[in-house]
Amino acid sequence: VRVRVCVTLNSISAEQARNTMQEAGEEPGEQFADQKCDLFEKVLPDNIGLEPDADIYMNFMKEHQCYDAIPTSSKLVVFDTTLQVKKAFLAMVANGVRAAPLWNSKEQCFVGMLTITDFINILHKYYTSPMVQIYQLEEHKIETWRESYLQGSLKKLVSISPNDSLFDAVYSLIKNKIHRLPVIDPVTGNVLYILTHKRILKYLHLFASKLPKPAFMKKTLGELKIGTYGHVALVEETSTVFQALAIFVSRRVSALPVVNKLGKVVNLYSRFDAINLAAQKAYNNLDVSVKEVLEQRWHCFENVLKCYAYETLEDIIDRLVEHEVHRLVLVDEEDVVQGIVSLSDMLQALVLSPAGINALYS
Repeated sequence: VRVRVCVTLNSISAEQARNTMQEAGEEPGEQFADQKCDLFEKVLPDNIGLEPDADIYMNFMKEHQCYDAIPTSSKLVVFDTTLQVKKAFLAMVANGVRAAPLWNSKEQCFVGMLTITDFINILHKYYTSPMVQIYQLEEHKIETWRESYLQGSLKKLVSISPNDSLFDAVYSLIKNKIHRLPVIDPVTGNVLYILTHKRILKYLHLFASKLPKPAFMKKTLGELKIGTYGHVALVEETSTVFQALAIFVSRRVSALPVVNKLGKVVNLYSRFDAINLAAQKAYNNLDVSVKEVLEQRWHCFENVLKCYAYETLEDIIDRLVEHEVHRLVLVDEEDVVQGIVSLSDMLQALVLSPAGINALYS
């Protein structure tokens, strides 16, 4: 199995970053500001950009580099594109990672990322019935899958330099609608770290106590209009796993609130849950219900966490960071789903909206 496991050791360029991370018991962890007006939208997805002190967190992100958010040590799994798809996904499960950079030996460079989304797309595209083995998952190499799925429209790997600002990283993540952003050394071409929404928000949260607190932090979610409301992608607990995967593919969402017959949210089925199918080798039967699959969770998977429109933004951020989740399900008093508040929504509101940039819908 051509799996390269790397441990990257880095010093932190910002002394203040190191001290703050250590005090909190944590490991330290393309310029867009001058772009033309095509990046700026008249209608922002939230109301934070209208606040008088809204630029505090935006300026903080512009002043700190991606390198500052990289931990002193981390595990990085890299796959060669000639590796079989099945072995790659099993290696992801074994190493507890959600994505891995892809190395092309012929071109001697990184050409993309293999993520859980690829696993879902393979199952959705080739699954027919429990009686038919998914040959493409068992035999295809990563390069074969990429050629088949992308059909010649191979896009350049979206990455960032460790010297770029965290503001640029937030913009790139949200603009490109990706959840993993490789930080690549411009000199050696090596991947140093995979930057995520979660890591960036956690980094900001650690410094929040040392920064002036913006007035909007005490405003409610309902007042600020942060999140996705209406037409929320849901799945009933009696729906099959294949139906859930189809929603992931068609709606391009990362998680589905699971509702019962009364429409009340009872669980959450995320893309990360889908990789459990590989761990249990249960991907040849996708006709089982979502409820059955969730009852067999073998790991500490993300469960459903709720929030309410009357809660303050400060409380919402604290909950996201404390529980290390990617989103909260917005419900009413009857636990009926009203919307979704994701990490992308939060970073858009805290970092990009004050700059007049709407990357969510660009």
